[in-house]
Amino acid sequence: MITINKLVCQFLIVPCAFASLSLKAQAVISFKAAISVDQKIRELVRENGRLILHLTKNRGREPRNGSEITIGKTAVNWNPDQPLVFNTNEISVLSNGLDKLTAPVSDLWYCQVVYKQNSDDGQENVPGNIISDIDSVLLVPNSDLRLKLNKVIPDFQIIDHKFVKGVVIKSKYLSEFSGRDRYLRASVLLPSGYFDHPERSYPICYRAPGLNGRSYYVRDFITDHKFSDWWFTEQAPQIIYVLLDSQGPYGDTYQVDSENNGPCGKALTQELIPEIERLVHYDKNCHRRYVVGYSTGGWIALGLQIFYPDFFDGAWSYSPDPVDFEHYGLINIYQDEAAFYNRFGYLQPGRRTIYDEPTLSMKEWIRGENTVSITNNYLVSGGQFGAYNAVFGPKGKDGLPSLMFDPVSGKIDHTIAAQWEKYDLKKILEKNWSSLGPKLQGKIWIWTGDMDGLYSNIATRFLKLFLDKTVNPKSDAQINFTPMAGHCQEWNDKAALTLIAEKVAVIKK
Repeated sequence: MITINKLVCQFLIVPCAFASLSLKAQAVISFKAAISVDQKIRELVRENGRLILHLTKNRGREPRNGSEITIGKTAVNWNPDQPLVFNTNEISVLSNGLDKLTAPVSDLWYCQVVYKQNSDDGQENVPGNIISDIDSVLLVPNSDLRLKLNKVIPDFQIIDHKFVKGVVIKSKYLSEFSGRDRYLRASVLLPSGYFDHPERSYPICYRAPGLNGRSYYVRDFITDHKFSDWWFTEQAPQIIYVLLDSQGPYGDTYQVDSENNGPCGKALTQELIPEIERLVHYDKNCHRRYVVGYSTGGWIALGLQIFYPDFFDGAWSYSPDPVDFEHYGLINIYQDEAAFYNRFGYLQPGRRTIYDEPTLSMKEWIRGENTVSITNNYLVSGGQFGAYNAVFGPKGKDGLPSLMFDPVSGKIDHTIAAQWEKYDLKKILEKNWSSLGPKLQGKIWIWTGDMDGLYSNIATRFLKLFLDKTVNPKSDAQINFTPMAGHCQEWNDKAALTLIAEKVAVIKK
């Protein structure tokens, strides 16, 4: 049984007006927490990381992998030889979900703390960050909780398998941009006939993962017997399948050049892909280089095809993130006043069920990202909107990404929003159709559920309206919608690879 004593986290207060507006008022129940560090790993603790305390009633998973309550504090100048103590009602402590608890409460909760300190990766559960063991607490008002950080998350490993190759290279472009070493990673899944025909040049497909996906996820293809039993047969497509990695200092890089993440698109197409294709003997003159993805990866797949129309030979995009920022979910970033309330004054929903029931408001979504961010706002949360700002927005005067909307009020900064246009895929196509259109013929395939849980289908609908009206050339993009289907509902790797194999077969003829 643990007690909530005093947590060792002094949060970095952002030098903005909103910094004084914490989530303190949410905490109907308050308690203290003390976070200490095991002596064996104290030298590994870096300054000014984010302490993130997770609490859940679900004993079937680690709290850091999903919690109902999250509490965050930045450990400013923390000396790990001493416990870091905080009270949840401090102005520098943010919380998400704690406001839903009201006294008297005496429920058993499972808790775990994460020290987020890896400056090269915006995520929480990644190598270099430090975690505690799971403990339990009877949560009552004015409790004391004590947790000890005692485990460093180790480097991820690519599964050892004959048909899997891991690729890690130091990126010259990204290292020069950041002033420190940065690396590109991918994993390669070889087709069943690869070793029987070493002289053959196989089609190659790059799989962009969902938000913050990692290349070591290739293990899932090997351990999923339903997939692997199919893949290692002669009937499966003879295609080299490459899993890209989305690691970035602010979260997912979206594999494109940006002011904050650096020249990620250039590094991908000029450094990582050439190295992969050298390794597997791909013949670039065969023009069978494809890209596929879902959700964030769906945006990446379509975006890469548009930004590099001659480099890729076809894109399959499932449930892409908003491809039109006039329909950024339900928000028009160029015209709406705020992201948290719509023009009718109602809370703006951010998620929904397939029956159109809102499940999470934009305001609550951003509150969650504020809570896990070192800056006490979603700026460096590593989450969806932290990533959006880093990828699409300009760099601020402080060297960090600029926020497109205020993290407390939701008010949109239209000066910054206007600078997102260069990543608005529909606007790019509208402005450049005469040059892009001919290069994209036969290369675009999109699927979206018409009850997408993130409302992304709306943007895809408006993209289709534009493409349907194109001339010189008339677009032949295939855009499909399934009624009453949700986000990524029809995605699976087997289905996507089968579609690509069909295209390859047509080319052979």
